[in-house]
Amino acid sequence: MADPVAWLTIIGIGEDGLAGLSEASRNALARAEAVFGGERHLRLADIGGRGRPWPAPFDIAPVLARRGRPTVVLASGDPFWHGVGGSLASHLAVGEWIAYPAPSTFSLAAARLGWRLEEVACLGLHAAPFERLVPLLSRGARLICLVRDGKAAADLAQWLAARGWGASRWWTLSALGGSREHVTECRADAFTADDVATPLAVAIEADGSTGLPRASGLADDLFVHDGQITKRPMRALALSALAPRAGDVLWDIGAGSGSISVEWALAGGSAIAIEARDDRAANIRVNAAAFGLAHRITIVAGTAPAALAGLAPSDAVFIGGGLDVSLFDAVWAQLAQGARMVAHAVTLETEALLSELQLRHGGELMRIEIARAAPLGRMRSWQAARPIVQWSAVR
Repeated sequence: MADPVAWLTIIGIGEDGLAGLSEASRNALARAEAVFGGERHLRLADIGGRGRPWPAPFDIAPVLARRGRPTVVLASGDPFWHGVGGSLASHLAVGEWIAYPAPSTFSLAAARLGWRLEEVACLGLHAAPFERLVPLLSRGARLICLVRDGKAAADLAQWLAARGWGASRWWTLSALGGSREHVTECRADAFTADDVATPLAVAIEADGSTGLPRASGLADDLFVHDGQITKRPMRALALSALAPRAGDVLWDIGAGSGSISVEWALAGGSAIAIEARDDRAANIRVNAAAFGLAHRITIVAGTAPAALAGLAPSDAVFIGGGLDVSLFDAVWAQLAQGARMVAHAVTLETEALLSELQLRHGGELMRIEIARAAPLGRMRSWQAARPIVQWSAVR
């Protein structure tokens, strides 16, 4: 039921315009002194002189400036799914707005294709990089993506083909729900953007290359690095001890290539990668972008503990090397109860420190020795890597 003090109504409108709106939505439009929306939305609703096209660059300030007066915002489909609804609601108190969503483009696309929407990955790629697809692509995966126009769709098809997904089934779905609705199907590597209308969605049933493994410990050669990388077996053990959870924040101190941060973010968290060297920070940036995780990995230039000042609180900390007493004291003092710390040591001095810390604070101390088969003359033998000591503890 509508709150009687709500001054803002957020209405989802489809390609069928006024005919597809509920009576409550039409009544709100009739009462509104001003109606904000894209030019297409205002035309579909036949608003006339009360229409207020969104400013460029986009800004919700003109809507908020009307607080207390009857106002409507028009958005495509469901305003709270890749729409303006969330942006507005974050600046409003409960009761200031009411929303009347319409079927989203995702819902309409799934209905046309006969797909179970709960089994489909839905993305808004209007302003996001295509690399956001990297963690989601696997054989048989179904995705629906909102794109800006036909050129963006063609660029996406070329991006898929270049990465071994050109055999994927590909649908373009334009102007869904209206008289201009059009759906076509082809392979991704056969798509051309001739006469594609907007608004536009593309649907993909992935086929071709292999996707990313879901287990910790990705292959080292997936990362750009200068040799400063937590190697795959040790990375898998570190991530197991760090126990990433969706929404958790990691401090990756001395991040090197950022491989720990990347795999943490793939598990659903966000990471703050702290790295003193500019060239390594650049590698972290490249790796974060390549995995579609630039929005979830923050790079801080500097050396801990000074670089920790002002950071968001962490749920876990990884220190891959260089731990000393002053660094430990500074980090440990900032951890909340229940936060996890994992540290690796390759030197005798740091190993001794970890042994002492385990006596004082508990946790698990492991010495890990790994050997790989390598040529020895005409035969093979074991080639041992430096042993690593891992200490993991909960604050």
